[in-house]
Amino acid sequence: MKKIVLSIATICFITLGLYAQQEKGIYGYDNWLSSWTDFYPAKTTYGEPTQILTGSIDSDITLKKRDIYLLLGDVFVTDSTTLTIEPGTVVLGDYKTNGSLIISKGSKIVAKGEQTDPIVFTSNRPLKKPGDWGGIFILGDAPTNKFGNEASINYGLKPDSYENLKYGGENTKSDSGIMRYVRIEFAGKRTKEYGYFNAFTLAGVGEETVIDNVMVSYCKGNAFNVLGGNVILDKLVSYRANKNDYSFNYGTQTSISNSLAVRSPYVSSPDGFKSMHILSFDNKDDADLARLQTNVFASNMSLINVSKELERDINMGLVKEAIFIGEATSFKLDKSVISGFKPAVFLDENIVINNDNLQRIQFERTYFNNCKGNIFSKFKSNNDDLESWYGSRAFDNVYSKGPDSETFIDLNNSRTPDFRLRINKIIATTDADNPDDD
Repeated sequence: MKKIVLSIATICFITLGLYAQQEKGIYGYDNWLSSWTDFYPAKTTYGEPTQILTGSIDSDITLKKRDIYLLLGDVFVTDSTTLTIEPGTVVLGDYKTNGSLIISKGSKIVAKGEQTDPIVFTSNRPLKKPGDWGGIFILGDAPTNKFGNEASINYGLKPDSYENLKYGGENTKSDSGIMRYVRIEFAGKRTKEYGYFNAFTLAGVGEETVIDNVMVSYCKGNAFNVLGGNVILDKLVSYRANKNDYSFNYGTQTSISNSLAVRSPYVSSPDGFKSMHILSFDNKDDADLARLQTNVFASNMSLINVSKELERDINMGLVKEAIFIGEATSFKLDKSVISGFKPAVFLDENIVINNDNLQRIQFERTYFNNCKGNIFSKFKSNNDDLESWYGSRAFDNVYSKGPDSETFIDLNNSRTPDFRLRINKIIATTDADNPDDD
């Protein structure tokens, strides 16, 4: 009898252990991507706009689901105004005027879609393409590492007042509203003077702002661009961005969890953009080094490069690293998946490999799959020291060469792909995701 009890206990222990091991990458009791995402947005039509948004919005307004709205030029929400958007509302960015939406510092956006009725920002062109319109900017008063702790966005936008371009301050908990169950499609238009817009820019945004279940697809610039601030990010999706999927800079203090980036070597720019790009500054002389520098804690990330022939695409130089980490930054990646890159991670060549820096840059319980090299120093020919350090059993990282079809549940589903990790037929989930426990 004792042997039977022991055997049952052992089986339970092993089973629980397997589930714990599968809690890598995006997770959920169900596929949380289903019902509100759209992986083929070019085929979706919405009709002609019935309302036009232009200039400045300086009094509270609600966008209704019954109408279709057109962003004509630069649309600013100013003067502590709240812009509310009903679930299911469609907002079109104008191609000819580079339609963009800017929530100025002190104002709010309340775009609270629903899983079965998301809010959609997309192109107004009949044949939609990446870079058709500008993007969305939320400007808050949380800290940056800029001198004077204030900066301004500069994309050639034309506000009524220069103050409406500024971001940054001392309010780490500032509240710029909510973006939930929102899709942003075909943004990132290129301008001659200022380069590419980004789909969704969060500049100096504080931790009381709610950003979750937001999908950016087919952006010509960066999908998510975070400049300073203390924002908390959850359940984000970047799909086939031309440039970086998640870019962090200017002293960002943030956590990002349960989020996905899917890159394609046939869509992404050949100039070496990443799934995650972590910097503290573009120019060191512009940063106040006495202030907090960029610190990103990322957990349950799935960073995936989807290639038809991975080895060929790597040899042709179409596949780059998944993550780039700049000097003077802190970064931790936990319980995540990096699949199909060359290499998985590059550290800036100015980062000295010593104990202090290794304590600031951590990779734990992460699944490295089909990467040609794992964690390297940029331009360094011998990376055995880093491979040995992060390959230590203490960090519990896993290295594999599994095909995508056996690594993810249903990566090639054309309508509702499922990018959760599957190893030995065990799916990435947790007991906390079980709806029966609610």
